Amino acid sequence: MEREKSNWIRISFVVSFLLLIIKFYSFYITNSTAILTDALESIVNVVAAGFATYSIFLSSRPRDDNHPYGHGKIEFFSAGVEGTLIILAGIFICYQSIYNLFFPKELEKLLEGVLLVSFAGTVNGVLGFILFNKGKKLNSLTLEASGRHLITDTLTSFLLVFGVLVIYLTGYEFLDSVIAIVFSFYIVYSGYGLVRRSVGGLMDEADPLAVESTVRVINQNRKTTWIDIHNMRVQQYGGDRHIDLHLTLPYYLDLKQVHNEVEELERVLEDDWPGDMEVFVHSDPCIPEKCCHYCQIQDCPVRKVPLDTKIEWTASNMSKNQKHYHDLLG
Repeated sequence: MEREKSNWIRISFVVSFLLLIIKFYSFYITNSTAILTDALESIVNVVAAGFATYSIFLSSRPRDDNHPYGHGKIEFFSAGVEGTLIILAGIFICYQSIYNLFFPKELEKLLEGVLLVSFAGTVNGVLGFILFNKGKKLNSLTLEASGRHLITDTLTSFLLVFGVLVIYLTGYEFLDSVIAIVFSFYIVYSGYGLVRRSVGGLMDEADPLAVESTVRVINQNRKTTWIDIHNMRVQQYGGDRHIDLHLTLPYYLDLKQVHNEVEELERVLEDDWPGDMEVFVHSDPCIPEKCCHYCQIQDCPVRKVPLDTKIEWTASNMSKNQKHYHDLLG
């Protein structure tokens, strides 16, 4: 899986470099600031792809004494760097566009430039779509971020092509700077989204998708002996996922039985995840009377209170640091 990630990000680097040459040549023959915006964003693509290659290499290394949770977080850092570069490119584009409004350059060979940008945009779109889907499949934020960026780049390229065609047909050359300014704001917004997600990952912000998928797997394999699961935390670093939770079991089980129940829960979670999974389960004994209301063991030999409810396990109540009888009291 890690080799496949590396291969795709290398392909992204080579393609981005070739498209960079095409886009700058297009700017060279047209003097269009709008086309320059596309060329500058391609610089970001090349730098980001280079950094992503290193980040995927580093994230694939096994955990060591200095990094007991592995190196997967580098992918969040990679996405943050890419987002920052996108923001800087957007700011520069805005500055250059405003400057050209007051000191315009004569535009030339717009039709040739449009054709070159259209070709580059099409290649970017195909590659971006592949990278985005591979990122989803391989649980790689770096591939997903690169793919999303290339798809965004494609959309802006074709909107830019439309704008340049309008300039070509109408002769209103001042629109070149206006279009570039509009695109610069969109580029900055796109970069902010990547930086926001990167910071959230580095700060161990809860990932709703990762939590929901964990809840779904546990519910699909729920056993009556698993009386309660609470204080569940899910963290994802690239293709690595870490889960820790508290599992309430009948207090009369012996140590070997408890061990088997914990191992089964760990196996259920690990089998559902294609990447590396680390699960820590803390076992708690049930509390007679308090847990009996929702304990699903039909022939429990020590039941003190009749079963009268079944608590649905959700991302909200499984994340709380308290047993579920508190929900009944509430």
